[in-house]
Amino acid sequence: MTQEVFKKIYDNYFDPVRSYLFYRCGDTELATDIAQEVFLKLWEKQKKLDLKKVKGFLYKMAGDIFVSMYRRSIVEMNYNKSIQFNLSELTPEDQFQYKELKDSYEKALIGMPEKQRIVFLMSRMEELKYQEIAVRLNLSIKAVEKRMKNALSYLKSALNN
Repeated sequence: MTQEVFKKIYDNYFDPVRSYLFYRCGDTELATDIAQEVFLKLWEKQKKLDLKKVKGFLYKMAGDIFVSMYRRSIVEMNYNKSIQFNLSELTPEDQFQYKELKDSYEKALIGMPEKQRIVFLMSRMEELKYQEIAVRLNLSIKAVEKRMKNALSYLKSALNN
């Protein structure tokens, strides 16, 4: 698929796919994000695509991604409910230790070398796999693994002091 063909498909179907997603979720930003992901995947899978079936393929992919995100959010919500704790139930000493640990963690993140911090946060906050991080940062998977190993070592030593 050439860029011109992709652009034509994008121009013809982006708004309808986004509208379809909006009707399913009611959130304009989420619908736009998912629609963008659909077209990103379309570009990645372009060699395996039958152009006659592109419309159905786009809607199918949009629905699948939406359902996947919905299921993931339910699992995340249930997990968060199961581990929630109330700071008021903690003793003053526990609250103080929690605050100290949190402050130490934030200081350690600030002091961490930038390359390690970026990989660490992409892994822990965005929940990306090493392969996804490698693609985004244009690195080898081994480089990502090494940066993550160094980041964890740095945090361990910084938090144990």
